[in-house]
Amino acid sequence: MSARRWIAILWPAFLVASLIELVVFALVDPSDLRWGREGLGYTRQAIYTTSFFAFWAMSAAACALAVALTVEPPEDEELNARAD
Repeated sequence: MSARRWIAILWPAFLVASLIELVVFALVDPSDLRWGREGLGYTRQAIYTTSFFAFWAMSAAACALAVALTVEPPEDEELNARAD
């Protein structure tokens, strides 16, 4: 995969992850997060960082799927040239 295609996947995913991070943590305080009856036991910065990378990975997967679906198949002439 070319560097241009990687940039087309990762840059929009980074922007979307940043936006999701802003929206989620504008509504949720990391210190209020619970797993069962106990707190998570992580600092706010650790929760922000972990969630950002999780959001980025999910956004990158969606962008990669979009790029994969927009790749055009080879033309018939290219297929015939390969077959010869």
